[in-house]
Amino acid sequence: MTTDPAAAEETEPVTGPEPGGPGAGPGADDEGSADGSRAPADPGDEAAGATDATDTGSGEDGPSESEGPAADGASGDGTAAADTAAQLSEAEAELAAQREFRERIERRKAEKEGPVQAGARLSGKAADLLAAVRAVESGGKPPASVFAEPEPAPRRSAPEPERRPQAMPSATPAPVASEAVDTVRAVLVEGGAPEALAAQVAAALGEGADTQLREDPWQLLRVAGVRPEQADGFARALLGAECGPDDERRGRAVTVWLLEQAALAGHTALEAQALHAALAQRSVPDPDAAVQSALAEGDALVFQDALDEPGAPPAPAPSEEGAEGEEGEVERPVRVLIGLERYALAEESLADGLARVVNSLPKEDGSATDWESAATGSAAELIRAVAGHGLVLHTGGEASRAEPAALAATARSLGLRVCAAAHTPDGRRRFAALLASAEGAGRGAASASDPSSAPGFGAEDETGAPDGPRPGTDDGPGGPARTHDGAAGTHGGASGHPGGGQPGDVGTGETVTTVAGLLAGAEGPGRDTDGMLRTDLLIVLDAPQLDVESAAMLAESLPDGARLVLSGDPGVLWSAGPGRVFADLLAARACPQVASRTPDPGPIGELVSGIGIGELNQVAAPGKEVVIVPVRDAGEAVHRTVQLIADSVPRAIGIPAEQTQVITPGHGGAVGTRALNTALKERLNPGPGRFGGFDPGDRIAYSPAPGRTVPGHVVKADADGLHLECAGAPVVVPKERVEQTVRHGWALTAHQAVGARWPAAVVVLPGDAAQALTRPWIYTAFGRAEQHLSVVHGVDQALPRAVAEVAAKPRTTRLPALLRAQVPAAG
Repeated sequence: MTTDPAAAEETEPVTGPEPGGPGAGPGADDEGSADGSRAPADPGDEAAGATDATDTGSGEDGPSESEGPAADGASGDGTAAADTAAQLSEAEAELAAQREFRERIERRKAEKEGPVQAGARLSGKAADLLAAVRAVESGGKPPASVFAEPEPAPRRSAPEPERRPQAMPSATPAPVASEAVDTVRAVLVEGGAPEALAAQVAAALGEGADTQLREDPWQLLRVAGVRPEQADGFARALLGAECGPDDERRGRAVTVWLLEQAALAGHTALEAQALHAALAQRSVPDPDAAVQSALAEGDALVFQDALDEPGAPPAPAPSEEGAEGEEGEVERPVRVLIGLERYALAEESLADGLARVVNSLPKEDGSATDWESAATGSAAELIRAVAGHGLVLHTGGEASRAEPAALAATARSLGLRVCAAAHTPDGRRRFAALLASAEGAGRGAASASDPSSAPGFGAEDETGAPDGPRPGTDDGPGGPARTHDGAAGTHGGASGHPGGGQPGDVGTGETVTTVAGLLAGAEGPGRDTDGMLRTDLLIVLDAPQLDVESAAMLAESLPDGARLVLSGDPGVLWSAGPGRVFADLLAARACPQVASRTPDPGPIGELVSGIGIGELNQVAAPGKEVVIVPVRDAGEAVHRTVQLIADSVPRAIGIPAEQTQVITPGHGGAVGTRALNTALKERLNPGPGRFGGFDPGDRIAYSPAPGRTVPGHVVKADADGLHLECAGAPVVVPKERVEQTVRHGWALTAHQAVGARWPAAVVVLPGDAAQALTRPWIYTAFGRAEQHLSVVHGVDQALPRAVAEVAAKPRTTRLPALLRAQVPAAG
């Protein structure tokens, strides 16, 4: 590890970071600098509501620029508008997939809650039990077979759920009528709220939004960025003397708002005691009444989850005689949770889907001998686990991704349909390269053992024709092989940074995808008539980034008999959305877990591995792989960061600026992404920012959906909007969406950078970020570098203290309890 002694250039000291605080109006920008992983567990804390200043669970707030891209004077390409209209954006497709998923689980919930008409819908054991009850009621004797002990069946195929072909809903959100927006705007103006919120309010409240807002002004809290004190002022202006802190409408709205803020911090539910305390902090005089009102209106749901205390015996099975007053019955402790229906349904659907995968018999796909003979090398344990189980968890660092790649190559060689999904386009590119290498190694081994099977050897097939390309296949004249940058293992895109290349095309063009693209239907093997993915083995990489909704959609989409492998590094930051799916599954021990023994190489790998176990070690870096740059204040931190990107790293390490990524704890503050991007743009791509603060050539971070960031660069702007190139594909962002979805991308937060890697990374740790640092944040940020890591260090002893003592902030979820009820521990 090298300490850079050359703080040669003296810079004018800056008086300190800009103070954070809530915006003056709804949705105003806050200038805090904490990372989203620091969002407090208690939603009543002021920081829990700060969805703007910090790198929150969503991770993607709008950029600080206030203007959208100006329309270019030129008319632009005459076909641009038609092309834009003809293409379905990835974000819209993802929203459509989410709507379809929610409609499906709503229907299933309704079917579960519907009455059973006189046993007409019962079959099998249930029908036999009903017949036995009726026999007893009529004085007869029930059949002896009803209460007979079933034969042992350790593994049974899960019952086939009722599935109906679904019509895909429209991916484009229904436009809000201008008349509705105008009426809502009039109410907002009357109450003193910004009229710019009119379209958001009309979309959130739906039909009759103006009437709903007049009758219940606190419905304004349903708009993102609005805080209770702002809604209170709006309500006072509309209601006058009728408005008060004890208003039932206020208590109900604040309850829902707190649950939404908890979801932004990663919780899928809150314990009742924590919610009551948060309501009291928000001046709700009767928190229990507020919660009961929200429950009565269906705005929230209540759950009672049993607590399994250490050493406690398992819960006894219910007695067949159902004696309620039995003496000696042990009451088990429970915790009462309050949550939003959206996340409750997602967690229940995820638990159901995972239970189906675990309990289903894997599809017949070759003999055990075939799997065993393929289980060689570092991936042997993983291959053996997948051969006999429906769900397998795999943990390890970056180097361990070669093991899922070997598994995918093995499964494909056995004739299975395989799909692998990564969190980012860069992860897709890297895994496609590993899979191509694994399959190449497999073909080489086969050729060595049987030279006659090697392509081009001159062997004849069963028709007597020489071996070679066959008509109609991807490698023959009837189907030319397609190649993408993703399978080449090079950094794609014009600038060479992550995000370049197309979906991995290893043999079929359907093997390697992103999770978002797979769920949206834009990538992957497609779906059958029942809406199930056409795959026999799904490997999900970067599994810690799965939130409950994405994970539920994946589990619901797997056909019976398919295998699921969740692979990832448990040391990185958790998902931007609510839940901690991977960590909950690891803790539940409901399936085999395979821990990779493949270490990450080099000084950076050694440094990051130590951080993962709470140790900040000195590492030998003879090639300047790790460099520490001490700084005294915010101004020097910005100056040294720009110097590293523009001069030092390209000159001393040989990595150009476009392949170096800056990572800092937050968006706001004197050394946040906004300040750093401003300084880096001035040095690397100066310009007037004619298009909403952007110029052609600017590096950007595009967020098509909350919690997702795709690096790219600006191509141009015209009347259609801002033209970007992201992940090797053109993207047009309408000018009204630029402020919410595009920001400069020379500097990112760790939440935005997770899932991608760059040849070089500069991690900036300013003094005001000391309280924001955690072990997962440092582990994630340092691990984004492949060849060189520079640390602009201004936090003194806060860095080793965070590595040793500050773990991930807990998240409240229901998934472990739901899994315990359906899947026994693997032991």
